[in-house]
Amino acid sequence: MRRKLTSEGYSVARYVYPKGTVFSDHTHSMDKKDVVLEGEFLITLEGEEFVLRAGDSIEVPCNAAHSAQVVGEVSVVSLDAVKKV
Repeated sequence: MRRKLTSEGYSVARYVYPKGTVFSDHTHSMDKKDVVLEGEFLITLEGEEFVLRAGDSIEVPCNAAHSAQVVGEVSVVSLDAVKKV
């Protein structure tokens, strides 16, 4: 997956977010994708909720308001991909 994202022009970082992690509403100045490898991530993107599980991804457009939180009992392992400028 990392190779695929890189070939699409993204810089990719891997993160582990423990149970209880919450990111309040925020924006980014570039397009990004979040890909879940393990666990469950609840993403709210411009008012719509998505539960991402292993293998799921979501595109977050530049300046789109979004929040995220780890749900369930296990940590989330994810790839955070930001579009290279």
